[in-house]
Amino acid sequence: MDWRAFARQLASTARYLAAQDSVDATLERITHSATELVAGCDAAGILLLHGKKVETIAPTHPLVTESDRLQEHLAEGPCFDAARSDTGERVFRISDFTHEVPRWPQYASRAKELGVGSMMGFLLYTDDEELGALNLYSGSPGAFTEDSETAGWLLASHAAIAFSSARSHAQLQQALQTRHQIGEAMGILMGSHDLTEKQAFDVLRRFSQDNNIKLREVARRVCEHGHLT
Repeated sequence: MDWRAFARQLASTARYLAAQDSVDATLERITHSATELVAGCDAAGILLLHGKKVETIAPTHPLVTESDRLQEHLAEGPCFDAARSDTGERVFRISDFTHEVPRWPQYASRAKELGVGSMMGFLLYTDDEELGALNLYSGSPGAFTEDSETAGWLLASHAAIAFSSARSHAQLQQALQTRHQIGEAMGILMGSHDLTEKQAFDVLRRFSQDNNIKLREVARRVCEHGHLT
């Protein structure tokens, strides 16, 4: 493998990931980059694990979604394990699904029927959090080598940082929007009921608590209707 050329491609990909304007766009660029950068990769996707429920993000092929659903149903599989924080493992590679795979016997036999020849899974993580797993598929047995694994791991390292950064930016934007909306709602209540700023906020807070509605939703309703609903 020409690692110098790969390094140039990866650097370009890292810059492109940083330039995306949303979390969804970042994740889609990550999975498409996997098919472009990692030799043998026919399809890719990101798996998020919520307890034992699986969420498939930015799949490049229906095979990815089918595989994730199968792993959720069986509660086993390399992608399922790669996304779990309690395994202590960050990389999985199954070179050939035509041979028995003792660790995931049920998944392996069904995955072969789906058309999976070989696959890899990489935990997406930073120093602060674990985000899910980047999963790479090939229809050919033996498609992924040690070089493929190294390339995938390097991409996953950049992908995790880009994913975390994009999500943090989105959360910050949402927080700023919520703060602005709460301020606008307080202004409406202050003007219509002759309240102080503190009194208006207390009204919003009490309504939120009494009705078990998030504060930002209460503020949105006041902004939309001009009163508490």
